[in-house]
Amino acid sequence: MLRTIKSFLLVFAVVLFAQSCADRLDLQPEDNRLSADAAFEDPDAYKQFLAKIYAGISLSGQEGPAGYPDLAGLDEGFSNYLRLYWKMQELTTDEAIIAWNDGTIHDLHNQVWTSGNEFIRTMYSRLLYQVALCNEFLRQTTDGKLDGRGVSSELRTEIQTFRAEARFMRALTYWHAMDLYANPPFITENDPIGAFLPPQIQRADLFNYVESELLDIMDNMAAPRANEYGRADRAAAWMLLAKIYLNAEVYTGTSRYADVITYTNNIIGAGYTIPSIPYFHSFLADNDSNGAEDEVIFTIPFDGLRTQAFGGMTFLTHAPVGGSMDPSEFGINGGWFGVRTTPTFVEKFPGEENSNDGRELFYTDGQNKDILTVATFTDGYAIAKYRNVDVNGNPGSDTTGDHTDIDFPMFRLADAYLMYAEAVLRGGGGSMGTAVDYINELRVRAYGGTSGNISQADLDLDFILDERARELYWEAHRRTDLIRFDQFSDNGVWQWKGGVQSGTTTDAFRDVMPLPATDLGINTNLEQNPGY
Repeated sequence: MLRTIKSFLLVFAVVLFAQSCADRLDLQPEDNRLSADAAFEDPDAYKQFLAKIYAGISLSGQEGPAGYPDLAGLDEGFSNYLRLYWKMQELTTDEAIIAWNDGTIHDLHNQVWTSGNEFIRTMYSRLLYQVALCNEFLRQTTDGKLDGRGVSSELRTEIQTFRAEARFMRALTYWHAMDLYANPPFITENDPIGAFLPPQIQRADLFNYVESELLDIMDNMAAPRANEYGRADRAAAWMLLAKIYLNAEVYTGTSRYADVITYTNNIIGAGYTIPSIPYFHSFLADNDSNGAEDEVIFTIPFDGLRTQAFGGMTFLTHAPVGGSMDPSEFGINGGWFGVRTTPTFVEKFPGEENSNDGRELFYTDGQNKDILTVATFTDGYAIAKYRNVDVNGNPGSDTTGDHTDIDFPMFRLADAYLMYAEAVLRGGGGSMGTAVDYINELRVRAYGGTSGNISQADLDLDFILDERARELYWEAHRRTDLIRFDQFSDNGVWQWKGGVQSGTTTDAFRDVMPLPATDLGINTNLEQNPGY
């Protein structure tokens, strides 16, 4: 899949150019520019286009690592989808804080952002760009288009699977938009191209759309674990459904916990396993082959030679390294002295930095637990979760030490186990005994035995929220979790929340991000979210 990305970039640019011209004038170009149909004369172009959609999360532009960005207005490395999404989900919480003073980045952790925040604006733009990619793929693969190009029946069958995957990727993007911005602009392949102001969709309506899309594509998705590595299959669609159902009460006001049980059961029965390897192996450079892949339901692949960008896993490996940390132990050429964690997160682990829980990966040499000065990297414990070395300590494929081979586990079985347990506790059905068994399977891996096991009496919602932090930290779940548990804004305190060292609560309207002021000034169909 990675090899197809670069060769598609020119094809994609040609398709968009030709399509936009054709919508304005029914003329053929007099020079050598390709039309959209000519661009798809190569049957491989369809898969190459799909590869660009998947790469929309990992890459930031057309050349890599920089030089021809997808988006203008922010440094290309900063504008990467995964890097931005991670910042929205982690820097706004107790799990992460950043030393840098780039623009308004501190406003994220401080929870004092405005509609002019450039990181919030660029995340919004990245989401809309990703939706546009998916929409264009669907426009270019209608029956009418395929008939006109004389596409073979064999390729048509494959394209139907591609279309289902493109719709999955669009649903994933709209879930992120729904979760972050609540009421974003809404556009599909049926809307016009060009000078068009998209209508605004309300959160509950977008929930219904995402749900209906996922249900509709299910039969055309590959069976669980039957697709190419890095491509979505039916289990990924089940997981996304379970995610929106878990948060349905936030999104729509109506709980759907019984549906969480249904779809997590589907996933758990699909052959994924918690591997018998140490927890930290799941975040190494060979996590596509060291056994960690047996747990992963949907991954974002990275390759130090083929997916070079200064966002994604390059950011998540370099930015947390600083102070006395040795970059060579992380398989990189240097640390960026940026991200570390707060005392509130440290205290989730019994024994803190001396915990018997193997998921505790704090680096404390020369680091202070308390954060007196945000800009000082050594204030706050560092986290050594992502390391660009294999299980034997060998560095990744990029010998310069810039880019990493670590794949990002967007959905994995441990999350499904925890979602099942939470849904049981919230009255969705299922079995408390089974929920405890699932939790203990994770804790056996964490503790290397049964010493950390819990009983049914230990399992409550407070435990689930803390266990999700211990198991899934820095995997872009925390903001959504805290909001669901009502601990993000007007409840829950950690250092520097609210812009004060001891931390303070903030207004509840911050559970939703603002629509960017720049878009409100252009699109008269949009109304700002309350509080902004």
